[in-house]
Amino acid sequence: QVRLVESGGGLVQAGGSLRLSCAASGRTFSSDFMGWFRQAPGKEREFVGHINWSGGSTAYADSVKGRFTISRDNAKKMVYLQMNSLKPEDTAVYYCTSGAGWRYWGQGTQVTVSS
Repeated sequence: QVRLVESGGGLVQAGGSLRLSCAASGRTFSSDFMGWFRQAPGKEREFVGHINWSGGSTAYADSVKGRFTISRDNAKKMVYLQMNSLKPEDTAVYYCTSGAGWRYWGQGTQVTVSS
């Protein structure tokens, strides 16, 4: 079993930055892809980005490309989402996920960007 716990969300003004963290525990972490998704009120959950097991390869949604960066520390079993140049449309609950088919999910952390 895998447990994922996100933290670092909060309220920030447009143009500001936040760094989200995801702490993983349980089965092997270092071999897994890790992903970030988000869900805004009244909208479906959407892909933000993912990172491969070594951290050498990342992919991002077009909406966040160039502003968000995913990194990981396998020794600490942590994944990070650095969010810069935040916009009001980035307001959402952000989720960390892992496992085949994104089997495991955290409880989410709220990010609110004010205009």
